[in-house]
Amino acid sequence: MLRGEAGSGKTTLLNAVKSTYDAMLCVDVDEIDDDLMQLAQDVVGTRAALLIATEGAPRGLPSVTLDPLDTETSLRVLHDLVPGLPGTLAADLADLAGGNLLALVELAGSLTSAQLGGIEPAPAVLPENSSLRLRWRSRFDALSAEAQHVVALVAVDEEVDAATLDLDAVLEAGPLFDRRRLVRTALRADVPLRLQRAAHAELAETLPPGPRRTWHQAVTNQDTQLAHALTAHAEHARRCGDFATAARDHDRAARLTADPEEKAHNLLKAAADHWAHGAPHRSRAVLRTAVRLTHTPELRALMDLVVGGIDLGESLPDVAADRLVRAARALVSSRRLLAVAALGFAGEAASIAGDHRRYTAIADFARDIRRGDEPPATRLTLDHLVGMSATFDGRHDEALPPLRSVIELADQVPGPQARIWASQAAYVLGDATRSNEMATSAVTAARESGFTAMVPWALVYRALSALLLDQHAAALTAATEGVHAATAIGQHNAVVDHLTILALLAALRGDADTALHRLDTAGEHITQRGLARPGTFGAWAFACVDLARDRPADALDRLRLHPGHAGIKVMAAPHVVEAAVACGRQSAGDRALQPFERWAGVTGSTARLALSHRCRGLLEAGTADEHFEEAIRLHRASGTAMELAKTELLYGNRLRRGRKPKAAREHLRDAVRIFQSYQADHWVERARAELRAAGDSTSEPKDHPGLTPQQAQIARLVAEGATNREIAARLFLSHRTVEHHLRNIFARLGVRSRVELTRRLD
Repeated sequence: MLRGEAGSGKTTLLNAVKSTYDAMLCVDVDEIDDDLMQLAQDVVGTRAALLIATEGAPRGLPSVTLDPLDTETSLRVLHDLVPGLPGTLAADLADLAGGNLLALVELAGSLTSAQLGGIEPAPAVLPENSSLRLRWRSRFDALSAEAQHVVALVAVDEEVDAATLDLDAVLEAGPLFDRRRLVRTALRADVPLRLQRAAHAELAETLPPGPRRTWHQAVTNQDTQLAHALTAHAEHARRCGDFATAARDHDRAARLTADPEEKAHNLLKAAADHWAHGAPHRSRAVLRTAVRLTHTPELRALMDLVVGGIDLGESLPDVAADRLVRAARALVSSRRLLAVAALGFAGEAASIAGDHRRYTAIADFARDIRRGDEPPATRLTLDHLVGMSATFDGRHDEALPPLRSVIELADQVPGPQARIWASQAAYVLGDATRSNEMATSAVTAARESGFTAMVPWALVYRALSALLLDQHAAALTAATEGVHAATAIGQHNAVVDHLTILALLAALRGDADTALHRLDTAGEHITQRGLARPGTFGAWAFACVDLARDRPADALDRLRLHPGHAGIKVMAAPHVVEAAVACGRQSAGDRALQPFERWAGVTGSTARLALSHRCRGLLEAGTADEHFEEAIRLHRASGTAMELAKTELLYGNRLRRGRKPKAAREHLRDAVRIFQSYQADHWVERARAELRAAGDSTSEPKDHPGLTPQQAQIARLVAEGATNREIAARLFLSHRTVEHHLRNIFARLGVRSRVELTRRLD
């Protein structure tokens, strides 16, 4: 039996399998009645087959439920239906369809040239001739008066509580009593106005005092004066961090307002609220209406600020940067706080695009508008821009004072944004602990304040700072959480940021298959939207894969020739040096190391100074021992165990080739132990091979029953009943990688099946 809502694809699947059996009955019904149950029992034990498609309960029959499509799959369906469909239009359609396959097909088929060309907004409701909409209309017409009334109630107010209504009427209404936008917009278009007015009137009488009651009173009494009361409610919701409610009430206030300028202002506020709580497509749709209502420069600039913030998360970063700079210039004399915020976002957009010329221009503007009596909130953002610009240019002495100022000011400025800037500043200065604290605080502040749009961004620096601390499990958790958080709110650029960080994590552990799968997932988006920053992280991860697979020439060319993000290329310099030395191209390694050395030297980062000395140990034969020993000391002082193991592996290799096998074995044994603790199987085997070459006969693998964090995640999901494909999708791994991990899990835990694994974990 196939279960799913109307439009989920049940009938299509039934038609697809009809011809594959000699005797098959396919039935599409709303509910399974007793006669159909009897027929299902009659075919048991025969060579006949009965397939049932229904929206009702399975009544004990074996069933498969067709769940709504996720956003990524919905977008793929739309692009298959309409090749070349603009990304923002596709996102709007996917948001309206809510994963309903038939709705996607009908919405795509209804698009006009004006909509495809961006002249008119995306459809806000299914087309009038939609078979799905006609089906709902037919069902509505067949309902009793009581059931039609409860459907009208939910059509005019999605927050109606079913528990306060006539239960029999709610049950009769069935799938039409649905709060989702797809269903409600269709019902609002088709439910007779008299029934909608009656619903508004009842809610105006029965709801407790508050914004919902105010709205229904305004509609019932045609009282436009209540728009100001709704605006006051919306501002209160904003202060409480309830941006979803604020967006609702600002939008309703706009609908009650006749004056175009005031209506545009309320719509602008609703759009900003939608963006803040993670609904960028709703925000963009509201702004399309608002922009047609006003020519006021300030309002237009504020709209640019909101659209630029949306573009920063999901569209072309260079376009976002231009729009945000335009907003900053227009607002700097009248709304200075917002102008500086726009400038900060513009800098982030330029950084994502890898456009350091544009970043420099933004920083110059920040320097020009800075005042002597600048308050902490704006001074923090302006200092951040100036300090990061100097860093990108390699002027680290100049970068130190403004970046230190950012970190100091963060404690004086409320909200997540200040902590994100401070986390980035601390990361650049090499203070990984402070960076991680600030990023964690930013995530907490974003969630507590309802500023959902900031969560994925804060998690980027939580992951990177954990990686700098060599806390790979924490970095994996933060980046995985970031992928899911960004996916949930449509921030596709942040998804790519986190995927490339996850790829780098896998590559550093030597897990090439997982790294390549994650890079493949991110690659198309990097190219389409010009995402240089994650693209450079991706090139770094690719290079680490090449090094793990003994292809140093490929690794060197990949990093050396990649145009990308200058700052991240400096961060990747230790791997450039490793590849260059393995290719016998020391001069290329030395050129790459020099800017990294300057950065590490000026900031005094112990972890990065350790890497600098490791690189010098690889490059300089005469003083190699001193550099390697200092690198080991600094690794231990900074607590970066994984990098310590890598340094000891490289040093052990050099000692072995220098005919010092005893000294080599000491370092290589340390490396094996550390790699084992990180469950970095590839590097464990590499270090053991070096140990054997150094004359150690005790370096064979032993039984290690403990699981890596990723293996523990996979085992837990298996115990919950997830299939390999479901696990792969959940953890952003390839199907093959999941199978490989499962084999290792079975071996380590001494089990032979998923059932035994589940029992063992219980």
